[in-house]
Amino acid sequence: MWVRFSIIARFVVLALLCWNCLGGSEVQAQTVNQYTVNGTASDTITDSTNCTTQVSKSFTVPASYVISDVDFGVLLSHTYRSDLRITLIAPNGDTAIMMEGIGGAADNLNVRFNDEAASAIATHTSNDNTGTAPYQRTFRPGEALTIFDGDNAAGTWTMIICDFVAQDTGLFLRADLYITSAPANYVDLSVGLTLAGGNNNVGDTVSYTLTVNNASGANLNATGVTVRNLLPAGLSFVSATGFGSYNSGTGDWTVGSVPIGTTRTLTINATITAGGGTTITSIAQVTAQGQTDLDSTPNNGVTTEDDYRAVSFTVGTRSAGFPPTLTCPNGSTLLDWNNHSWTSGSSTGSATLPNIGTVSFNVSTQGSYSAPLALTSDNTGGFGGGQLSLFQSIEYTTRNQITTTVVTLPVAVPGVQFRILDVDFAANDFADMLTVTGSNGGTPVTPTLTNGVANYVSGNVAIGDAASGGTSANGNVVITFSSPVNSITIVYGNHTTAPADPDGQAISIYDFNFCNPTATLTVSKISEVLNDYVSGSNHKYLPGAMVRYCITVGNNGPGTATTIAVDDTLPADVTYVPGSMTSGTSCGTATTVEDDDASDGTETDTVRMSITGSTVSGSAATLAANASIALVLLAIID
Repeated sequence: MWVRFSIIARFVVLALLCWNCLGGSEVQAQTVNQYTVNGTASDTITDSTNCTTQVSKSFTVPASYVISDVDFGVLLSHTYRSDLRITLIAPNGDTAIMMEGIGGAADNLNVRFNDEAASAIATHTSNDNTGTAPYQRTFRPGEALTIFDGDNAAGTWTMIICDFVAQDTGLFLRADLYITSAPANYVDLSVGLTLAGGNNNVGDTVSYTLTVNNASGANLNATGVTVRNLLPAGLSFVSATGFGSYNSGTGDWTVGSVPIGTTRTLTINATITAGGGTTITSIAQVTAQGQTDLDSTPNNGVTTEDDYRAVSFTVGTRSAGFPPTLTCPNGSTLLDWNNHSWTSGSSTGSATLPNIGTVSFNVSTQGSYSAPLALTSDNTGGFGGGQLSLFQSIEYTTRNQITTTVVTLPVAVPGVQFRILDVDFAANDFADMLTVTGSNGGTPVTPTLTNGVANYVSGNVAIGDAASGGTSANGNVVITFSSPVNSITIVYGNHTTAPADPDGQAISIYDFNFCNPTATLTVSKISEVLNDYVSGSNHKYLPGAMVRYCITVGNNGPGTATTIAVDDTLPADVTYVPGSMTSGTSCGTATTVEDDDASDGTETDTVRMSITGSTVSGSAATLAANASIALVLLAIID
């Protein structure tokens, strides 16, 4: 049993002789100061619920110097050391809990707490021997001792031990405080690594903010600084912006100089390629610097030092997206493959649809067909076993080969929506990739792609990254054109996550829903004096003059207009000339005579004209795209 209380200070000089080996810092001597407190017979660790009774010991540090490292050793006897809490408090109030509730049923403690130890105190579940010299084992404390780094060591340090479970007792025997003084000249680099918030699903872009700071308490500008942040598996590098330069292959951020009190910043953007549920951990650490650091050693992998940071996230589990609603002002027409045919093995096919006309398909491949190009139910997308779709089963010999399907419409439609089935992925096999574009008379039109569970979307590209069965909806991609389009191109190949020589793979192009073409009507009206019976050839709008009116209705397409009706009210100062109505395709060719009531059996064309009071009316059952009708009548100026 220890029966004498004493404080002993020892001074040990440590030469850090190979810092250049560890990452390139100049060699400077540092001093480790050891302060020892021995226990007495009265230092009993007593049962006390909620630590109301404590053993408190003080260490007096008379000299003033900056701390670069702290270790702390404790020797005591106690059954069930998991009942204990041990706390160290610096003169300025900074506090670290060495351990609390640690050790299970193990007895006694003979441990030196060191941030650089290989194992944490939480792993220590075996008995300690109090009869051996201090200290039997070394562990990392429950809270890092780096909280004291940079503090001034001078003053009274306090250790508090308490038993917070009313069950067992023990005896404090000894404690040692090891304080390493900072070199005369030093930098104090610390690293920060944060991840911007977001869904963090496959295909999303994540942004890391990486910082390195030289504390304002340092007395040297840092030079030759390199921070390594190599992107882990599951992330694909996109870009890096900020101070210095970043090598995505090595993960090295070449910072260079970091003056006192300055923070350098880099933003790294990457695409998530790992599947849902994968935990991704990114690590950043200073790997090189030109000066001695106050409290850390470059490139040593010690996680508790302030030049080391790690941040983790778990890739979200994807849900199928929600495609936009296809809005069709003039209704829609469905191309249901179950109602059409395709010659097996043919590279071309067509489907004739009401309101649309004949839609043509042309397929070409740089690979070879594993099965004939045909309408099959190999992939049903969850729509039922009897559903047919255009099955493309392809064997590529290189990752860059593609299959191209061009869909040509006879007329531009206001919108289209369709699905491509079984866009998925198989490790070391293939990685389906679709690129969909459109055009309207040669002008590009960009669609909206909506992902399934087994794929993700980037712009007008869909990429498979999980498995999907042929009867599952998980591999579906919905393509929506919300602007007029008369040509659609589907390019099917592999993403860079596929092997160099992919194995066989397949998709199916399912039914199309086309918005019916709509007409765009224009109307114009002109008038001219045919004769004023006074002015010779230079006719004027004079009383008694005969005036010719022409109303033109045009259809700019792309759809056929139906049930066209137009009304016009004659001015109050003119009188209609009975029997003068004629019609045609233009004002100059309006020679077909129309009667005034528009309804009797004498009508021979599709245009009807009539007059009621001063209102002139015209109508036609249909008006094709890019066509026009002209309605002509005569009137006398009163």
